[in-house]
Amino acid sequence: MAIKFQYNKTALHHLNKQLNIRLKALPTLKNKEAALRLEVKKAKDHAGMLEQQFNNTIKAREQSAGLWNEFLPELIKIATIKLSTKKIAGVAIPVLEEIVFDEKEFSLFAKPSWFPHGILQIKQLGNLVTEREFYLRKMALLDRARKKTTQKVNLYEKVQIPGYEDAIRKIKRFLEDEENLSKSAQKIVKKRQQKHKALSA
Repeated sequence: MAIKFQYNKTALHHLNKQLNIRLKALPTLKNKEAALRLEVKKAKDHAGMLEQQFNNTIKAREQSAGLWNEFLPELIKIATIKLSTKKIAGVAIPVLEEIVFDEKEFSLFAKPSWFPHGILQIKQLGNLVTEREFYLRKMALLDRARKKTTQKVNLYEKVQIPGYEDAIRKIKRFLEDEENLSKSAQKIVKKRQQKHKALSA
C-alpha cells in the first residue's frame, strides 16, 4: 500500500501519529486473534465431543430401533432455544442457556409402557443435536471474527507499519537534505559577503 504524503513537518507529524496508533493497537489485536483462535478450537472440540456422544447414543439404541415405529413423533418437539450473549475478545457470541421441549400428554394405559423412557431418549438426542449445531455455528462465527482480526494484524504488520516507517524515513531524509542545503547555501552567502567586504575595504 503506497502511503500518500508530502515532504513537510506536518506530514511527518501526521505519519508518526498514525504509526504510533498502529504500533499500540498491534499487541491488542494479536491478543484478540489468539483468544479467538483458542475459542474456535474449544467450540470445535466441544462440537466433536457432542457428535461422538450422539453417535454412541444411537449405536447403543440400535437393538431397540424397531420399537420406534410405534412411537408418535408429535408427542415431543423443541419449543424454544434460550440464548444469551457474552463478549469474547470484543466479539458478541451467543451462549446456549436452555433447550425447552413441548411435550403432549398421552394415556399411559393406551400407549406402550416404554413411551415415557422414549421421550427422555428423544430429549437427550434433541439436546445433543441442538447443542452440537449451536457449537458448530458458534465456531463459524468465532472463526469469521478471527479471520477478520488476522487480516487486520497482517495489514498492520506487513503493509501499513512498514509503509508508514518508510514514508517517515523518506520525509526525514528529505528534511535533513533540505536543512543541509540551506546551511550550505548560508555558508556560501556568508563567504561571498565576507569576500565582498574584504574587497571593499
